[in-house]
Amino acid sequence: MSYYEIFVIGWSLNFLMFTSNLILAFSTFNSDDIMQMKKQNENLRELKSKHEKLYPYRTYETLISYFIPFAAFYRILYRYFEMYMFYKVNPNTKMYDYMVYSFQKDIDKKSS
Repeated sequence: MSYYEIFVIGWSLNFLMFTSNLILAFSTFNSDDIMQMKKQNENLRELKSKHEKLYPYRTYETLISYFIPFAAFYRILYRYFEMYMFYKVNPNTKMYDYMVYSFQKDIDKKSS
């Protein structure tokens, strides 16, 4: 197997994870009421602004990981596993609850 083939496989897996993230996001958008989503969006915006102050280069890190073969695949696979475990421990929760948990966990980790 040549390096070219390895890179193509890696980027293909990164693209697969990118599309699975989009599908997950769009399915989340369709499941809630508009007014409830606006309230949740405000809460997430506040958490995200705190998160961005503590981790200013996180966006660049994410974008770069999509260009490195296999990096985004493993990164998102770990997030999906973490999400699965969160839902298993906390039944009847939604994506919003996981996002609050994830942002808050990162903020608390950096703050302490």
